[in-house]
Amino acid sequence: MDVFEAIVSRRAVKQFDPSHRLTPAEERRLLEATIQAPTSFNIQHWRFVILRDPELRARIRTELGNDQAQITDASLLVLFTADTRAFAKNPERYWVNAPQEVAELLVGWMGPFHAGREWLQRDEAQRSIGMAMMTMMLAATGMGYQTCPMIGFEIEQLAQLIQLPSDHVMGPLVAIGKGTKEPWPKPGQVPLEELVVENHF
Repeated sequence: MDVFEAIVSRRAVKQFDPSHRLTPAEERRLLEATIQAPTSFNIQHWRFVILRDPELRARIRTELGNDQAQITDASLLVLFTADTRAFAKNPERYWVNAPQEVAELLVGWMGPFHAGREWLQRDEAQRSIGMAMMTMMLAATGMGYQTCPMIGFEIEQLAQLIQLPSDHVMGPLVAIGKGTKEPWPKPGQVPLEELVVENHF
């Protein structure tokens, strides 16, 4: 599928075939595409929690997820999280294939840029989540699957349930699978002229 076609055709689908599963090869292909998303300093903050256990998913749906069917029915349910301290955890590995002088320069910048700026650490982690989510959804669309990004769940309780480390942040869920119902027509885009600003407001 053409990338522009994937961008236009991707929609949030709520109804999935609960009997369908991605193959291990499809799942790996999807995740390998997802980690091609860009991150600041190539830090790759994301940590993808694959919620595979049917009992866990049922509990999330009934207790934390406002009884949204896609939580249990989607072929794959991915919770996006990110490590806010990834910049300080063996940062040399992010530039292992770069020329030595480039790697030393960027690894040397990484710590001072982030240190003591917790707001920036969190912002960068959430930016990374957003870019990875869009990459995953477009890749899934290109593979013939439907997706649904989701934030309608009890964030703090789900963080406890999955034992989220204290230096990580929560992002949305993404449900992926075979849709069983056509989405509504797009509700409407704001005209481009209202969204684009030249040089200053």
